[in-house]
Amino acid sequence: MSQDATLELVALTKRYGDALAVDRIDLKVASGAYCCLLGPSGCGKSTTLRMIAGHESASDGDVMLGGKRVTGLPPARRGTSMMFQSYALFPHLSIADNVAFSLKMKGVARAERLARAAEMLALVDMTAFADRLPAQLSGGQQQRVALARSLITRPQALLLDEPLSALDPFLRVRMRGELKKIQRELGLTFVHVTHSQDEALALADLVVVMNAGRIEQAAPAREVFGAPRTEFVARFIGGHNVVDDGSGPVAVRADRIAVMKGGMGLPATVRDIEYLGATVSVALQADQLGELTAVLPDGRFFADPVAPGEQVMLAWKPEDAHRLAA
Repeated sequence: MSQDATLELVALTKRYGDALAVDRIDLKVASGAYCCLLGPSGCGKSTTLRMIAGHESASDGDVMLGGKRVTGLPPARRGTSMMFQSYALFPHLSIADNVAFSLKMKGVARAERLARAAEMLALVDMTAFADRLPAQLSGGQQQRVALARSLITRPQALLLDEPLSALDPFLRVRMRGELKKIQRELGLTFVHVTHSQDEALALADLVVVMNAGRIEQAAPAREVFGAPRTEFVARFIGGHNVVDDGSGPVAVRADRIAVMKGGMGLPATVRDIEYLGATVSVALQADQLGELTAVLPDGRFFADPVAPGEQVMLAWKPEDAHRLAA
């Protein structure tokens, strides 16, 4: 990528009266990286994105992009572009004119702005729809148009606020792949807000898990899933059991727990079975540790299945128990 698009947040803070929405967060996103801000509703992720965009003023701290302080600049002068959850396409304009609209506002001549719009529509595989109106497109197609419109200003960083939430599950998975492909081709820094753990793990070079206005963990996706730092991250990211071994909380991945009909181990009762296709989720009640979940490959489960109410033994390797910060 030709220009530096490193994004850095320095003690970034947002207060609404006495309420602290974002609490002095520090974050560095490498130039050209795909970053997902992940967390439950009200954790501060969308407020953080809006402060990066300039749609929300920071109460304290700084936003740096490409080594320049952009904290006080209006959105149009920051080098960022934002793609909103609602695509907000103009219903009376053609797809080409929708994409070119921001260039029209900047006074770019019609021939040039339509040529640039054509480039962007080709990038998102929407060339054939240039003359249509938004109402003639599906939700997935409208999303591609909104993406093209966000990219036409050639931003250093593209900011995406839950861009896939309005799509059906099948299309959401397909569009994840499209977003990642376009991000790689353009080499832009992407910052993507989501509450979907699957989305963040599938897309991000850097997953930032937020809780109550703070960053609980910022790391590559595999590290966040394989080595959650806190109990909150382990529970929110999913796929883990949090147990107390007597000296503090430990996370054990559900797919690392063996369920046996005999032998040595931790006694438990099967509460429920959920068939998930490639895997089977087994809900368990262990006398000493409470409710646990084991996830087994379907072949292994059906070779010797267990049923609700059955007594079983559980075991896992010591190295699969991951110590959590208090």
